[in-house]
Amino acid sequence: MYIGKKVRLERIINRQNQRSIIVPMDHGVTIGAVEGLVDMRETVNDMATGGADAVLMHKGLVRCAHRSAGKDIGLIVHLSASTALSPSGNTKTLVSTVEEGVKYGADCVSVHVNLGDPNERLMLADLGKVAESCDNWGMPLLAMIYARGPQVSNGYATDVVAHCARVGVELGADIVKVPYTGDVDSFSTVVSACCVPVLIAGGERMDSTRQILQMVFDSLRAAGSGISVGRNVFQHPRRVLLIKALRAIVHENSTVDQAIEIVGE
Repeated sequence: MYIGKKVRLERIINRQNQRSIIVPMDHGVTIGAVEGLVDMRETVNDMATGGADAVLMHKGLVRCAHRSAGKDIGLIVHLSASTALSPSGNTKTLVSTVEEGVKYGADCVSVHVNLGDPNERLMLADLGKVAESCDNWGMPLLAMIYARGPQVSNGYATDVVAHCARVGVELGADIVKVPYTGDVDSFSTVVSACCVPVLIAGGERMDSTRQILQMVFDSLRAAGSGISVGRNVFQHPRRVLLIKALRAIVHENSTVDQAIEIVGE
């Protein structure tokens, strides 16, 4: 691995335990300015105060979210997009480049691919090209890989999620983000075939704080490397405390009960 990529990776992946807490904030292109992502500086400041390792957003939001004070936090610039208004909403299109990520001060860039979509081949081609460019620039690449398409009956099935993770690794990603499969044994199968950190997505809003923390705790027991969770974090009523609780689990090996006490629930 080139030294530039290694240095940048260590800004978002803890060098001691190879784990990370990433908060994605790319939802605005897909579904609009949702609750929690209106005042971007406030949200990023809360994530940094809580102890998240990095935030993820589209290039235009970097200027809205940049702060001149407070704790530092890693930046991941997202390169692909689609909107919920489109009849082809699962087809992601590149809307930025690795070079732009460099100009915006990114520590990493990310690409979203939906396997099973009728336009899967285009997204795979984009991922391959971005991976090459990342190697040329010494820029880490996070691949968000999901199974969403007419032939996908269960996007959370172990073999399907394992396939997603493997695609990311094989096409050059340095970090892979996939859905959590629901239990330790099945997610262990997903992680076992990957030689790069595997992060779990947060998915839809969960019913309770304990449910969020338990999912994260179990994913780590399966040898996962942490989380890339958006709405379940930045829309939480005690989001700074939630990040502190997540940090306790991910980076300090706390139990779920210990983490719940931090949130105060």
